[in-house]
Amino acid sequence: MDAKKPSVLDVDQPDDEKLSQHSHHEGIQTSSIIIDPDAEKKLIRKIDIRLIPILCLLLLCAFVDRINIGNARIQGLEASLNMTGNDYSTALYTFFITYVLFEVPCNMLLKRIRPSAFLSAIIGCCGVVTIGQGVTASFAGLIVCRVLIGFFEAGFVPGCIYLISMYYKRHELQRRINLFYATSILAGAFSGFLAYAIAHMEGIATFFIAVGSYFIIPDWPDTAKFLTVEEREMLLHRLAIDTPDSDMTHLDKKAARRIFGDLKIWLGAFMYLGIVTSTHVDPIYIAAAVVTLIAAILSDKLRHRFSFVIAGCLTCTIGYAVLLSMLSVPVGARYFALYMITCGCWLAQPITVVWLNNDLGGHYKRGIGAAIQLSIGNCSGVVASNIFLTSQAPTYHLGYGMGLGFVCMCGITAVAFLFLVRRENAIRERGGRDDRYDLPEKERGNLGDDHPRCRFTY
Repeated sequence: MDAKKPSVLDVDQPDDEKLSQHSHHEGIQTSSIIIDPDAEKKLIRKIDIRLIPILCLLLLCAFVDRINIGNARIQGLEASLNMTGNDYSTALYTFFITYVLFEVPCNMLLKRIRPSAFLSAIIGCCGVVTIGQGVTASFAGLIVCRVLIGFFEAGFVPGCIYLISMYYKRHELQRRINLFYATSILAGAFSGFLAYAIAHMEGIATFFIAVGSYFIIPDWPDTAKFLTVEEREMLLHRLAIDTPDSDMTHLDKKAARRIFGDLKIWLGAFMYLGIVTSTHVDPIYIAAAVVTLIAAILSDKLRHRFSFVIAGCLTCTIGYAVLLSMLSVPVGARYFALYMITCGCWLAQPITVVWLNNDLGGHYKRGIGAAIQLSIGNCSGVVASNIFLTSQAPTYHLGYGMGLGFVCMCGITAVAFLFLVRRENAIRERGGRDDRYDLPEKERGNLGDDHPRCRFTY
């Protein structure tokens, strides 16, 4: 690229204006390609059918394996393994140790491995370990199984978000991610049926579904075999238009500093932690799924994220305010408050994930950024499990107060994230980052979203 400042490419301008620009993605020159709108719609439908359903099915399998221990408890797990005291809680917590610690390493590894092999393998291993969990004869064996399930599941959700984000433009992504998340919401709605089913399968179905998924899950866009050469070229071109000059295809010390030193990632992580903690309130699943899907459609259509996150936080806040005053409100109002908290959480939660992803550029930065966000957010499982004290029943002031505090943290970090990206956009419009054009060509081509031509969305 010439060191002279090029014309600014606003990624939110209409597609027909963008097509006149020169852009580059994954080493493929795209300026001479003209996209037929009908062919483009056909391409997106083809990707939707191949990519989203199989990942949703695997997420359901992972959810089943995770709740298996609860069903085993009902069937006499503690008595059969001579468990006493806090042994059951210990078994639950050990899952989160490896689940949180290995999300980032797994997404770093995924860049170097075919997603079809990696994602199917880790879910298949979860199925095998779940079978082992069902036949273990000791508490120590149960702990080992929980640690292994956490280890294998750690790379799945971040890996799926990483893979999905590499196939769609930024304002096409929310609908696909929310549909993925809605799978876990609806799984909760049918948890009773699933509990009955898993008592008779113990991971067997998960294993065979994972084996079959190897032949279905697509690999990265530039090597996806289910697409023709022309379709891959079209896909890479439209992605390059949406996020020009945002490659980060190799991880060195400078790239690592740009990733782990990016304030956006840490704000996005704590924004997610703030809202995801409240999803542990007893959920009203169907309503939450409807809200999640409607929010996705509106957010993509309006090409906007911030207001939806704030709307979710405000909805949760009202719900918590009612519960904190439960002794002075009727039972119906308390029940409605649960709807508000759950729907508010699921309104904001997936959007925080996509908003951060939208503003990260390049393979490695998207993958590692998503993993950092989810690993910090998943610490909520430990938090939420310890703030509802039985001694405080039925008011649970600590639990509801902490839940409200985390929601406020989400809102505050969302505002900080908004000001950060708007300020950075303004600096780049003034040419304040143009010195990066003078960097060596190798480093300039690996800047990710630090490239001066990139603009952030909100």
